[in-house]
Amino acid sequence: MLDDTGLTLAAQVEAVLFVADRPVSFAELARLLVVSPDAVEDAVVWLERSYAVRGFSLQRHGEALQLVSHPLTAPAVQRFLGLEMSAKISPASLETLAVIAYRQPVTKAQIEQIRGVNPDYAVTNLTTRNLIEEVGRQNSVGRPILYGTTFEFLRAFGLRSLAELPEIGNLASLGERSEVLDRLEPGEPT
Repeated sequence: MLDDTGLTLAAQVEAVLFVADRPVSFAELARLLVVSPDAVEDAVVWLERSYAVRGFSLQRHGEALQLVSHPLTAPAVQRFLGLEMSAKISPASLETLAVIAYRQPVTKAQIEQIRGVNPDYAVTNLTTRNLIEEVGRQNSVGRPILYGTTFEFLRAFGLRSLAELPEIGNLASLGERSEVLDRLEPGEPT
């Protein structure tokens, strides 16, 4: 559907996301473009389909959206930007990241219960790398911080959304299955 300027809603959504320096919510896009959130969703679905064969991708994180380079273009983009591969993440930090990714939102105490060790260093490391962030506070004694993954997490792992995380049962085929993965049962977040 064309507007008064002759642009489609999808083109307008794309333009806003292209210039945005942060994720933009569906509600904000609807407000900016003076359309319904359902119309924005339809435009986004159209863009996602068109990006399947292009160098762009849309990342969804909750109710927010961001335009990013397609994960398969990462080597070319990194060469162009002169980026070196970042330092590897320790196995302990990867286990902590897996707990957060699959059980979010989650507290440090819940991570410790699953991993069996204090997660302070790993949480600090992952926060510094912008792979996780504080997403709220739990309504319990002490109001502990709840952690969740970030857009950077999605980008780093080449995911368009958390729905693309592999099933926990399928992770065994990627290598040795850790005891932590055995304790991460699919289902509701803790």
